[in-house]
Amino acid sequence: MTEEPVPGEPEQRPIRRVLLADDHPPTRAGVRYTLESAGMEICAEVADAASAVAAALREKPDICLLDIHMPGSGIAAAREITKAMPETRVVMLTVSRDDEDLFEALRAGAAGYLLKDMDPDRVPIALEGVLAGEAALPRTLLSRVMEEFRDRGKRRIRLPGKRGTELTEREWEVLQLLRDGLSTAEIAERLYVSAATIRSHVASVIKKMRVPDRAAAIRMLNEAD
Repeated sequence: MTEEPVPGEPEQRPIRRVLLADDHPPTRAGVRYTLESAGMEICAEVADAASAVAAALREKPDICLLDIHMPGSGIAAAREITKAMPETRVVMLTVSRDDEDLFEALRAGAAGYLLKDMDPDRVPIALEGVLAGEAALPRTLLSRVMEEFRDRGKRRIRLPGKRGTELTEREWEVLQLLRDGLSTAEIAERLYVSAATIRSHVASVIKKMRVPDRAAAIRMLNEAD
């Protein structure tokens, strides 16, 4: 017979079992303290991707909290775990605000992408949200995801004497900022991504526009306006 809850007593939530994978011991200790203080159980604590996959298969946690840049790649671990255990939720915990890391993690099956500089008390709340079917993304990153999927259609710029060249919305944005005189570092800061990501976008723009350098791309953009 199912035991009825006692009137006036708070309903007990199930204890959430969390696998924690990060190669930085102080980070693991801090996250462990935060989650255990919120009533969660750390069922495994590991430092690399291979160990994370093995522990996930062994422990069958409710959720895996993975560092992206730990040895072996947290994204690779996420891909293996979500493929083998679709019922287990995976959330990345990282310092990276890089677009490529974010989208690669989501493609690997991650249900969340949390930044290590967020308020620690928000982490268990975010994990509970993921287990309830929500996505866990900081607002600054959520806007990028929305932009990426909303504007997947290409913007076209007409090049003199050539067929139209298609640039993604982000490539178009980078090109416009280059024309405004911003440096690679300034654009990276403006768009909250790494300088390496901006250099990758610039290289793609130059290739698509079939010009030798960014200065030529800017000149061609000016001629197309």
